[in-house]
Amino acid sequence: MKTILNESLDPRFNLALEEYVLKYLDTNEDFIFLWQNANSVIIGRNQNTIEEVNAQYVLEHQVNVVRRITGGGAVYHDLGNLNFSFITNTTKDNVNNYRKFTDPVIQALQSYGVPAEFGGRNDILVEGMKISGNAQAFHKHRFLHHGTILFNADLTMLGKILNPKPDKIESKGIKSVRSRVTNILPYFKTVPTMKEFKARLLEKLLNTTNIKPFIYELTAKDLSKINELVKTKFSTWNWNYGESPAFTIEKYGRYEGGGVSFRLNVENGLIKTVKIFGDFLGTKDITEIEKVLSNTTFQREAVKTKLSAFNLDEYFLKITLDNVLDCLFA
Repeated sequence: MKTILNESLDPRFNLALEEYVLKYLDTNEDFIFLWQNANSVIIGRNQNTIEEVNAQYVLEHQVNVVRRITGGGAVYHDLGNLNFSFITNTTKDNVNNYRKFTDPVIQALQSYGVPAEFGGRNDILVEGMKISGNAQAFHKHRFLHHGTILFNADLTMLGKILNPKPDKIESKGIKSVRSRVTNILPYFKTVPTMKEFKARLLEKLLNTTNIKPFIYELTAKDLSKINELVKTKFSTWNWNYGESPAFTIEKYGRYEGGGVSFRLNVENGLIKTVKIFGDFLGTKDITEIEKVLSNTTFQREAVKTKLSAFNLDEYFLKITLDNVLDCLFA
């Protein structure tokens, strides 16, 4: 078993590191490593990002939104959350065997007095409340299992970020299951810092108090390939949003000039068709706006660029460009 001491707080780098070790690192070594993300929403591989995330809140609070390569629901990460990754060779005993990979974590937590136990399909629970969600992926002969540990996270952020406003959404994506969650910090007899907990947990998982012989040092070549993944995949809108399944959505807003409703068919992050309804006034045919928005990326800046070429007052009297953008993306 090897470990990588990863101090990055950038979710794009951290998820790229996982993918690199899983798919591209030429080794048969087993790995366990721990990592943290700065404020982020991590989207499941098969989810509709636009549906899962409160876009306005994310924008205003500069929360990272990054898609991972494993399935499951959207999760919020901050510096009060610790993540663990196991990467090993694929065996029949590994795939969908969540107990095998959560048991070492559960045993470590129990050794500190935290009454952790396995629950549901893929969770670790404390007194019936979720403290860890887990997911898996495999590539050829290699296998990834990763999970979260709510140590001292800001749980109030969950509802603000992961609960979109109640627009009428019909989605083919997989919606996140909202679970009762809690932090493990109150259960420690002697309260550690996150740094102390991280170090102690790694020792427990490696079954040693001297981790130095188990450390794999990333080479310049490794880092180059990881950063290439950051650039070409995990930092791109196409991966983080455009991979969203097809969906139909209605957005409605009421402004000084009246009410306006946008009904969009969006596929792979692209507006395929749009119809605009409402009791607003205007002197020009609204179908001109509908046509220009067709085949536009469903992204605030992309829509803004298209609509900035128009005098919107001629189409939506007393409804501004910012009103339209807030209607579509807030």
